[in-house]
Amino acid sequence: MIVEVKVPVLPESVSEATLLAWHKKEGDFVERDENLVDVETDKVVLELPAPQAGKLVKIIKGDAAVCVGQEVIAHIDTAAVKGDSAPAAEAPAAAPAAAPAAAASDAVAMPSAKKLAAEAGVDINAVAGSGRGGRVLKEDVQAAAAAPKAAVAAPAVITDLGARPEQRVPMSRLRQRVAERLVQSQSTAAILTTFNELNMKPVMDLRNKYKDKFEKEHGVKLGFMSFFVKAAVHALKKFPVVNASVDGNDIVYHGYFDIGVAVGSPRGLVVPVLRDCDQLSLADIEKKIADFGKRAQDGKLGVEELTGGTFTISNGGTFGSMMSTPIINPPQSAILGMHATKDRAVVENGEVVVRPMMYLALSYDHRIIDGREAVLSLVAMKEVLEDPARLILDL
Repeated sequence: MIVEVKVPVLPESVSEATLLAWHKKEGDFVERDENLVDVETDKVVLELPAPQAGKLVKIIKGDAAVCVGQEVIAHIDTAAVKGDSAPAAEAPAAAPAAAPAAAASDAVAMPSAKKLAAEAGVDINAVAGSGRGGRVLKEDVQAAAAAPKAAVAAPAVITDLGARPEQRVPMSRLRQRVAERLVQSQSTAAILTTFNELNMKPVMDLRNKYKDKFEKEHGVKLGFMSFFVKAAVHALKKFPVVNASVDGNDIVYHGYFDIGVAVGSPRGLVVPVLRDCDQLSLADIEKKIADFGKRAQDGKLGVEELTGGTFTISNGGTFGSMMSTPIINPPQSAILGMHATKDRAVVENGEVVVRPMMYLALSYDHRIIDGREAVLSLVAMKEVLEDPARLILDL
C-alpha cells in the first residue's frame, strides 16, 4: 500500500514552508514516527515524522523546495519489509509524475513574471519561486535580473576574489520574516523610545540571599528575567494602553498579559510567549524561560508558542549592550529593552556611591501611547525593581 507523506497543516499566519533537509533517501526503510525531513516556516523548524513504517519509494519535493500545508511531498510503500532489496512498488497511476524542472517552473510562473523575464532576458525556468506553491513572482524575476547569474543557479556561492572572498547565501525563512516584520514595524508605527536607569542592587541582593533555597525548592535557578516580567505586568496593569494593540482604526485593550521573551537560537532570535504572566509565580516564569531556552537551541519550539503576545522584553545586556532602541514587535505597541549591568558612580542622599546600574529602554507606538504613559510605565517598572517588596504588596 502506498501512503502519502504530507506537509502538516500550517497555522493561518503561515502561508508556505521550505523543506530544509531530508534525513532519508529514496529506497530507505523508515520506521513509523521517524523524522523524515525538517520543514522550516517563518517561525520554527518542524520535524515531519513518517506516518507509517515502510520503504520511502519516492521523494516528490527535495531539499530547499517550497511547499504549502497538506501538500504531498513523498510516498511510502507500507508493504515493503525492512531489509528487503526488491524493487520498491511504484506509486499508483493516479499520482502525477514529476514533470521536468523547466516545464514545472514555467507552469507556476505568474503572467507578470513571464513578461518581465522576457523583457529582462532572464531564464524563467532558472528562477526559484517564492510564492505559494513555488510560484515565480514578478519580484523573483526582478531579484534574479539584479543578482549575479551564479547566485540564481546555486543556493550558496563563494566568489573567489583572491584575498577578499565573498559568500552569497539565501536568507532563512525566519530571517526573511524578521526582516519583513522589522520593516513593517518601522513603516507603520510611530516609534519613540524613552530611557531610564535602574539600580539593580536591591534585586541582586534579594536574589543572592535566596537563590540557593529557591533552586532547592523549585528545581530551577532564580534569574533576573522573572523580576522584569513581574515588573512589566505591574506597569501594564497601571497603564493598560501600553498592553494594547492597533487594529485598523481601533485600539484593542487586552485583559491578559502575554509577554514575549526574546531568546537566541541557532536560527536567530526567536520570541516565545509566556501566557497569563499575572497568574505565574517567579518560579513558574523561570521554569518556562529555561524550557524555552533549551528548546530554542534544539529547534523544538512550536508555532503556537511563538504566536501572539501583548508586550515583549528583550535583553541585549546578555551580549554586553549598554543602550539600544528596541523595535516593536507588531501588532504590539511597546517593548522593553534591558541592558548590561555596570558599576557606576551615582548620587544617593547627597553622597557619591558605586551601584550596579542598568539602562532601561521602552520603545512605544506614539499613535496610541502618549509620552506620559510611556514614561510613567517605565518609571513604574523601575520603582518596583528598586524595591522588590512592592511586587509582593502590589504597590
